[in-house]
Amino acid sequence: MNWLADIVLVLHALVVLFILGGLIAIWAGAWFKRDWIRNRMFRLVHLVAIGVVAILAVSDIPCPLTVLEDWLRTGRVGPQGFVQRWVSYWLYYNLPSWVFATAYAAFLLIVTVTWFGIPPRS
Repeated sequence: MNWLADIVLVLHALVVLFILGGLIAIWAGAWFKRDWIRNRMFRLVHLVAIGVVAILAVSDIPCPLTVLEDWLRTGRVGPQGFVQRWVSYWLYYNLPSWVFATAYAAFLLIVTVTWFGIPPRS
C-alpha cells in the first residue's frame, strides 16, 4: 500500500503547489498584464482550494488527504498535518498546529483580497 500512499502524497503536494503557485501566477500575470489570470474557473477553484484548507485547519479537522496517506502507510492516522509534517522535516520546525491554521487563514485572506484586487472575468 506504500505506492498508493506515495500517489496520495504526490497529489497532496500538487494541491499545495497549485495553491501557492496559483497566487504567485496571478500576481505575476497581473504585473505582466496577462489575461489568462482572469479566468473565472481557475480563480474560483483556487479560492475554494485555499478556503477548504483554511476551514479545515481553523476547525482543527485533519486534512482528508493526510488522513488517507497515513492510513495507507501505517493503518492509522498520524498526529501531524501534511504541511506541518513536511515543514518540520525540511526545516526542523516543530510548530503548534495553531500556527499553521493562522497561516492558512492569512493566505485565504490574501487570496480573497487578490480576487477583488485582480478580479476574474464575469
